[in-house]
Amino acid sequence: MSASAAAAPAGTTTTSTAPEPSGPGPGAALRLDGVRLGRAAGPAVLDRLDLDVRPGEVLAVLGPSGCGKSTLLRTLAGLLPPLAGTVTQDGTPITRPGADRALVFQDDALLPWRTVRANVELPLLIRRVPRAERRRTATDWLARVGLADHALKLPHRLSGGQRQRVQLARALAARPRAVLMDEPFGALDAQTRAGMQDLLVDVLAGTGASVVFVTHDVDEALFVADRVVLLATGTVLDVPAPRERTADHSALRTRILSSL
Repeated sequence: MSASAAAAPAGTTTTSTAPEPSGPGPGAALRLDGVRLGRAAGPAVLDRLDLDVRPGEVLAVLGPSGCGKSTLLRTLAGLLPPLAGTVTQDGTPITRPGADRALVFQDDALLPWRTVRANVELPLLIRRVPRAERRRTATDWLARVGLADHALKLPHRLSGGQRQRVQLARALAARPRAVLMDEPFGALDAQTRAGMQDLLVDVLAGTGASVVFVTHDVDEALFVADRVVLLATGTVLDVPAPRERTADHSALRTRILSSL
């Protein structure tokens, strides 16, 4: 199965005007060559997979349930070794989790005993970033995701969409070179989900991070992504500019739906 670029055919959220925090370094180049994924004791979920994630792009991963989307994400995160083939970041094999690869899940996974700001500070604390810098970075990112007034609240006092904004701020505050997102908006209602999609596109602009975005939603993929990989067939499709909800991607949408 090949998903290489060479095979490719053609709730309301508000943001703050606070100064933007410095973004991460250049996005990571992620690559899978001849990869076989799954559990050692069971059948392969994916086999002979070739896939490139270009530095700084948003690559959406689409496919039916059970096709290996989450398995792929965990392999890129370094949580699940491939059964065969190689998985690399900038040419170096990925053998374990790395601080420059952030995971964002459908479940926000916030620590309930830490305030919103303390949750955003957590990856910086782990890196032993000085307290003043942690506080400044967390404050800046909470402003970017529209939660500046909620910094001292505990997560249980926030809505689902607000908690996902905190999770996004936490992931990006650590300046990752790759962000791996596993259906992060799947549990949200339609209005809140649309707001989160808008926010994601807005806050990623200029960060330089490479993003792998797993989703079941074709329209979501076409809105947030630069390219879409259909994991079941290994096809990679470019998403034409502009990235706007009014853009006409009907032909591409029909092609993707027929392949799914």
